[in-house]
Amino acid sequence: MSASIRHNWTVSEVEALFALPFNDLLFQAQLVHRENFNPNEVQVSTLLSIKTGACPEDCKYCPQSARYNTGLEKETLLEVEKVLQRAQEAKAAGSSRFCMGAAWRNPRDRDMPYIIRMIQEVKGLGMETCMTLGMLTEDQAQQLAEAGLDYYNHNLDTSPEFYNAIITTRTYQERLDTLQHVRDAGMKICSGGIVGMGEQVEDRAGLLVQLANLPVQPESVPINMLVKVKGTPLENQADLDPFDFIRTIAVARILMPKSHVRLSAGREKMNDQMQALCFMAGANSIFYGCKLLTTPNADANEDMQLFARLGLKPEARAQKPDMVEEHALMEAIADQAESALFYDASKPKAPANAV
Repeated sequence: MSASIRHNWTVSEVEALFALPFNDLLFQAQLVHRENFNPNEVQVSTLLSIKTGACPEDCKYCPQSARYNTGLEKETLLEVEKVLQRAQEAKAAGSSRFCMGAAWRNPRDRDMPYIIRMIQEVKGLGMETCMTLGMLTEDQAQQLAEAGLDYYNHNLDTSPEFYNAIITTRTYQERLDTLQHVRDAGMKICSGGIVGMGEQVEDRAGLLVQLANLPVQPESVPINMLVKVKGTPLENQADLDPFDFIRTIAVARILMPKSHVRLSAGREKMNDQMQALCFMAGANSIFYGCKLLTTPNADANEDMQLFARLGLKPEARAQKPDMVEEHALMEAIADQAESALFYDASKPKAPANAV
């Protein structure tokens, strides 16, 4: 099937994709995926919280909101040196992209010099950089671009129709405005949403239509499964059917054929079989490490074992492949391959579970 990029999708068209028999949907998604990517490569990124908690927003899923009692302690902006150390560790572990997130409504002018230095230092390691700092003005977006920031993350979260049931402290249009400022400044966009918040299929379709119909589709599309955090309004939300999540990945792949579709927050609750189906549906990016901002992520060793079992390998940076970095991660995966075949009774397995 043709993988031409469209910007005129309708919600009814996308709902029809969601309604396809599961095997037919995954088959279409896999065809599109193979036309545009190596189906056995996955982008490996690391996410670090550079400023935690006390956010004034009221996003009902988020433990970082100051409005909810989640037990999360407020932390100030990390020193540049600590951020650089974490980036060096991430690169050594095989990440090619380093993402930094701050729990802000928007960055303050006094914080920008520190943010700019973080970008420059991480770029100096040869890694791609991404940040999520809340809403941006045109000038702030330009400053980040001039510092060398590759990607800016700003999620739409859900459909315009369901949005006010989840967030009331900023408008949908304000999110779209920030994405436009980012694009106008020449940066790449990372934008996606969350499923499992009580939305309906039409809301998932509406979210993906908003993303696909942007003038230029996001280069990176994180699809998050709700992580239910005690103290947030969504802590007792009913579990999402895993097949509904996989369908969302597949439809995202069909609508945005050239975007990296990231299997993002909620992965720590997914078993290996569910993750494998997500990769088959077109997901080709993950966060690597034990934590996504403030919520748990899949264990790094388990990721390496799963890569080995599925025959997957980390995607090298297209601009400047770091062969030493890739070789190191591939060696680690190879080392884990044998141990993946055996059960270590001395190490209890954690139950299988982001921007």
